[in-house]
Amino acid sequence: MMENGACCTPENDGPGREAGSPYLNRPFETVTSGSTRGMKLLEGGPFLMGNDKDDGFPEDGEGPVREVTVHPFYVDVTPVTNVQFQEFINATGYRSDADTYGWSFIFWMLIENKRIQLDERVVGLEWWIKVDEANWRRPFGPGSRIKNLKDHPVVHVSWNDVFAYCEWAGKRLPTEAEWEYAARGGLVQKTYPWGDALTPNGKHMCNIWQGRFPLKNTQEDGYIGANPVKAFKPNGFGLYSMSGNVWEWCYDWFSPTYHVEGPRSNPMGPADGTDKVMKGGSYLCHDSYCNRYRVAARFHNTPESSTGNCSFRCVRDV
Repeated sequence: MMENGACCTPENDGPGREAGSPYLNRPFETVTSGSTRGMKLLEGGPFLMGNDKDDGFPEDGEGPVREVTVHPFYVDVTPVTNVQFQEFINATGYRSDADTYGWSFIFWMLIENKRIQLDERVVGLEWWIKVDEANWRRPFGPGSRIKNLKDHPVVHVSWNDVFAYCEWAGKRLPTEAEWEYAARGGLVQKTYPWGDALTPNGKHMCNIWQGRFPLKNTQEDGYIGANPVKAFKPNGFGLYSMSGNVWEWCYDWFSPTYHVEGPRSNPMGPADGTDKVMKGGSYLCHDSYCNRYRVAARFHNTPESSTGNCSFRCVRDV
């Protein structure tokens, strides 16, 4: 396993907040105007959040295990799909951060145009390639399309992009506590949304890497990249794709220490920061270097960053 686990998503070193994002300084607001179609109502209440085991990365701040309470809320059954994001774009004319920058990050094996030179590798994360014209419409680079990926999660979306989508839909991003409560599906301190065994009775329950990362994926779970949002069974709350497949953005600024002494009732993360929280892991996770497909695991990236393995789902207040 890599010593610091800094492998999951590369960081866009663009202008970030200096570019004037209209979303980063918005105060947290409850939202009740959006449709609840395609959402589940979760009753909320207390649950045990976090992880005290030695299977994570200390610098991520997964622990301590603490009792946290969340209010009732609605949550999307699946990550937002390409079809849903297309509706948002058609209605608003919004330009994503990847559109503005003119590029995004793609895992080297998924680049569709093999003539693209692989000389834009991320130092230290050489499996990630900075690809011009890659965005949510062209998830595998120039020449690719989403025509046959309608039921796949939208990717190459930054935190800024997903905040804009949520605002348009009359919803909001989940806090990290809400996301973890939802992902656990009613189970108490289990490693995954379905229990403690990664492949119970030899059955794959999510889309992660099999084989030797990053050179060979045996695709034993059926996928090399992202899968359709309902490809695997849902958790106990009826929610799909809560582990593996694609990372999901949360509302909170990231801090490895905030929750040690932080609030236990509806925590929303620190007031400021440089990176936003991501949960759930992705199709690139492998226990040889990054087992962040565990429910308690957490990671982070700058709010203007976009990659081929990061998406989101929305919540709505009751």
